[in-house]
Amino acid sequence: MKVLYYDCFSGISGDMNLGALIDLGADCDYVIGGIKRLAIGSCQIQVVEDSRKGIKGKRVDVLFHHEPGGIHECSHGHRSFKDIKKSIEESLLSAKVKETSLGIFKKLAEAEGKIHGRAVDDVHFHEVGAADSIVDIVGAALCLEYLQVDRILSSPVQVGGGFVTCAHGILPVPAPATAEILRGIPIRTGSVPFETTTPTGAAILAATVDRFTEEVSFTPARIGYGIGRRDTDIPNVLRVFMGEMKDEAVDSDVEVRDACLIECNIDDMNPEIYEPVLDMLFEKGALDVHLTPVIMKKSRPAVKISILCGAERLKEMEEILWLNTTTFGIRISKITKKMLLRDFERKTTKFGEISFKNAYLHGRKIKSKPEYEDIKKLARERNVGIKEIYDSLPSEDV
Repeated sequence: MKVLYYDCFSGISGDMNLGALIDLGADCDYVIGGIKRLAIGSCQIQVVEDSRKGIKGKRVDVLFHHEPGGIHECSHGHRSFKDIKKSIEESLLSAKVKETSLGIFKKLAEAEGKIHGRAVDDVHFHEVGAADSIVDIVGAALCLEYLQVDRILSSPVQVGGGFVTCAHGILPVPAPATAEILRGIPIRTGSVPFETTTPTGAAILAATVDRFTEEVSFTPARIGYGIGRRDTDIPNVLRVFMGEMKDEAVDSDVEVRDACLIECNIDDMNPEIYEPVLDMLFEKGALDVHLTPVIMKKSRPAVKISILCGAERLKEMEEILWLNTTTFGIRISKITKKMLLRDFERKTTKFGEISFKNAYLHGRKIKSKPEYEDIKKLARERNVGIKEIYDSLPSEDV
C-alpha cells in the first residue's frame, strides 16, 4: 500500500503543506490549473525553490489582484463557510477534491463556531477565509488526488509557543481555533517561542490523516520539503515522505491511534480529592479518565485511577499523580485506541441549537449523541430541566 507520512517536527501551515506535496511530486501545473477553476478572483501562485538551515524545498507564495495595476499578497477578507462551500460545490473540481476541501473547511468552521458560539454555516473566517487559505486547502486536496496514496499518517504535531497576533488580538499558542481542531491529536509544544502550526495546517491534518503515530514501518521512496516563511533556530520546514507499506487489514471507518494507559491504586486518600485531580488531568490533555472501585490485599477497599493520554502528555499526567494524590507508584502501558469515524453537526431544537456527535460504520451513520454541555447550558438559559430537553429530542437523536 502507498502511504504518505507527515513529519511535523516544525509544525505545519497551509502554504508549507502545499510546497511539501509539490516538492514530493504533485504536478505543479495540475494543482494550479485545478485552483483556477475556483471563482476566487485573479490569483497568481508562485512556487519557488528556497531553503532553511541548508534544507532545500519548495515555497509557495499566493499573490492576488485586489487593486488596479498591481499584484499584492492575498488580503485577509471575510467570507462565511456557506459562501466558501457554495464556491467549491459550484466549481468544476472533481467530486473527490470537493469532498476533501469541504472536509478541511468544515473542521475550521466547527472550531470557529464552537469558540464564538455560532452555527457552522454562519461562521465568518478572517485569516482562514481569505483567498490564499482557500488556495492552500483546495491545493492540498488536488495534491492528494494527484498523488493517489492509500493511507495518510502523521507524527505528533509541533505547535510552538508564546503568542500569536490575529484578527481577534494577541492570543496564546496554540491559538484557540488550532487547539480546538487538534483535540484528540498528539501535539508537542515549545520548540520555538511562536506559532508553528496554523488553523489551516491543523485542519488539513485533522481532516485527512488516518493515524497519528511515531511508530511507522514503511519503505520511503520520495521525500518532499515545504519551506516556511520564518528562519528559525530549528529548520522551518515541513517534511513529507511517500513510500510503500505492507498491506494490512484496515477498516476505513475505524481510526487507529497509539496511546498510553496510566493506572494506580489508592486506598488512603480523602475521596473529595478525586474530583480536582480529574479536572487537572483533563485540563492537561488527558483523553479519558475514570475511577474504578477495587478490593486490594487484606480486603482493603480502594480506587483505581485510569488515565488515557497521548505519549507526549505522559510526563504531565505522572506529575499530577505524584503531586496531588497519595500514590507511591504508577503502571504505564502502551495501547492501541480504535474509534469510529465521527463528525459533528448543529441542529436547531425548540430550546435552541445543540451540537450532535455522529458515528459511522461502513459509510452509514449508526449512532448520534447530543452534546451534554450544550443541553446543560440551554437548560440553565431556558430554566427547564435537562431531562425535559432530552425528552424533546427525536428518538434517533438520543
